[in-house]
Amino acid sequence: MDVGTISLILLFGLFALLAIGMPLGFASGFLAVVTMVLKFGPDLLFRNFGTGPLGILSQRIYGVLTDYVLISVPLFILMATLLERSSIAKDMYESLNMWFSRTRGGIAVVTAVMAIIMAAMSGIIGGEVVLLGLIALPQMLRLGYNQNLAIGTICASGSLGTMIPPSIVLIFYGLTTETSIQALFQAAFLPGFIMGGLYIVYILVRTRINPDLAPLPEPSPGDLTGLDKIKAFGTLVGWIAGAIGVLVVASAIMHEVQNSVGVLRTGEYDPLDLTTVLIWAVVAVAGLLGPKLALPGFIVSKTWEMTRGLIAPMFIVVVVLGSIYGGFTGITEAAGMGTVAVLIIIILRGEFTFNLVKEASMRTFRSTGAIIWVTFGATALAGAYTIAGGPTYVANLIVGSDLGTWAVLGLMMIIFLILGCLMDWVGIVLLVMPVFLPIVLQLPIEEIGLLGGLAVDPRFVSVWFGVLFCVNMQVSFLSPPFGPAAFYLKSVAPPHITLPQIFKGFMPFIALQLFTLALIFFFPEITMAFRSE
Repeated sequence: MDVGTISLILLFGLFALLAIGMPLGFASGFLAVVTMVLKFGPDLLFRNFGTGPLGILSQRIYGVLTDYVLISVPLFILMATLLERSSIAKDMYESLNMWFSRTRGGIAVVTAVMAIIMAAMSGIIGGEVVLLGLIALPQMLRLGYNQNLAIGTICASGSLGTMIPPSIVLIFYGLTTETSIQALFQAAFLPGFIMGGLYIVYILVRTRINPDLAPLPEPSPGDLTGLDKIKAFGTLVGWIAGAIGVLVVASAIMHEVQNSVGVLRTGEYDPLDLTTVLIWAVVAVAGLLGPKLALPGFIVSKTWEMTRGLIAPMFIVVVVLGSIYGGFTGITEAAGMGTVAVLIIIILRGEFTFNLVKEASMRTFRSTGAIIWVTFGATALAGAYTIAGGPTYVANLIVGSDLGTWAVLGLMMIIFLILGCLMDWVGIVLLVMPVFLPIVLQLPIEEIGLLGGLAVDPRFVSVWFGVLFCVNMQVSFLSPPFGPAAFYLKSVAPPHITLPQIFKGFMPFIALQLFTLALIFFFPEITMAFRSE
């Protein structure tokens, strides 16, 4: 059978099977077998078992499922579930709330900032939306916040784990397309924080235009106000600068010790710049001791009370992202280190129980199992379709349609948005990327973006397209009828909040996501801000 007919059968077959409720993993696996039989026939396919097309397909599936980076997925999920079941996130929320309590829309801003920090810790969205729904939603509704604003803030911010590294979506994209995951993390860093920043700006502007959306809470006894709060913020900045100074000095000393004992190889030793180290030592001493000597004791103690809940989360972020961006470890090792760091913090806080670990492990097994089954089925279908010549057929169809570069890319974005409303991101990346990315790589690179900045490094096209895909999946988490963020929130929301009301609260935030998508689409240079040579 010709590949055009097979393509139509697959398209309608996939939607039909999903419509009757068959899980994506089983549906795609079944269609993979159908594709192979239609293309090669049962006799040719099974005549010499383990060889020919079936052998190629088996090797493809084995290669994906045994990739070392895949181990990071259950580790990040375990980290997220441990955070969800400990009080680390609750303490972080309380600390942020102290800093933003007298700001119009401050609770919503706290929710967005907390979501950004949690996204940088684990890269998971399901548990994050549930956690924010349990902690932040009752608080905002109690204070009289507009319901749509509260719902939209929680779900849009809670899904930032799609964009902000370490994103599991980026990990799967890198595995599927053989793109550097570290390059993807570097490229997605700025766009992820742009999107989070847009949420915060929207909240602040909207609540000032219409103050009734976010009433200010009554001041609590002992709250710092005015000049005292400015002094407290200066104290916090000093502590951060001091901590950085300590890290720089300790790193320099460690580098010298490693060189003296012969650990470093030739070319790895960079002589110690004594002046720089002395400057950072002064910064460390001034930042850590200066506030204690220069400010009243009650301001320093209140600053510590407002800050201590942020120390554990920021330590986890530094462990995970610092080890990746610093080049000390790979993605998998960073995930393991982050999980161990969370466990150590839970033990030190006296919250460790075997029941906590058991519940976190069981949820990790369930989530990982679901992802692996979808990966297995979707990889089989994508491999079968590739062997049948599907990607070449689709590429020739699109290239032969005489569409311009922007029209081709725009059509792909629309397809991503439509598919995101109907199916899981794992299936989309595994099924669609093997077809779309080769087409994108054939497009004239100077015609991508308004400024043609990708021409500086043609190898970066697949990285940029991966970030675009992640923004699309960010939209899909909020898009009806199957936006998963809505169902996550509904599971913990008060009974009077219905699914239609939840989807209604998403609309302004979906507009912000589409604006970010357009920004990266027309200005790919945004993804190159942290590109390593």
